[in-house]
Amino acid sequence: IAHIDCMNVVGIVGENFTFPVKIDQKIMEPVWKKNKDIVAEWEEQNKPTYFDPLRNRSVLMENGSLTIFNLEKDDAGTYILQYMDSLNDHYLDFELDVFDSLPEPNINCSTSNDELVLNCTARFQGSLSYAWKLSNKPHSYQNQELSIPLKHVGTTTKATCIIKFSQTERSSEVSLIQCLP
Repeated sequence: IAHIDCMNVVGIVGENFTFPVKIDQKIMEPVWKKNKDIVAEWEEQNKPTYFDPLRNRSVLMENGSLTIFNLEKDDAGTYILQYMDSLNDHYLDFELDVFDSLPEPNINCSTSNDELVLNCTARFQGSLSYAWKLSNKPHSYQNQELSIPLKHVGTTTKATCIIKFSQTERSSEVSLIQCLP
């Protein structure tokens, strides 16, 4: 029986995490194991059954995907989805890593060459995506740093930095006028 290569996945403490299961055909009897122990299974004609440590905090869908609510550090480990299609048994292996919750990002501002330069930082073990939103502009900027010409800095303009990892976002806001020297 062939095991597909193990897929590494990462969630964050406190979020609802769904394993990225992509199966095209109709499947039967999905069973999820964590480190060899069954944690969720769906036998013919029955409702899904859940076992500790996922009892009362997970949901198994008909397509085999499993969501864990309120992810904990202890949820990290090796998960295997076993299922049948019309012909064979199949296995999907996942290695789940659980990172600490996202911090609030820090915003630093400085001025150089008639520009206000905003920098967004956050201490985190995974690679974050960054975005800036200005209160007077509809679109956002996908960058860790944002430069604004000083002549465009309005007295009421606010800038928000949004960091994102997996399914979780955090943001911080600053009034641009506070940044000016």
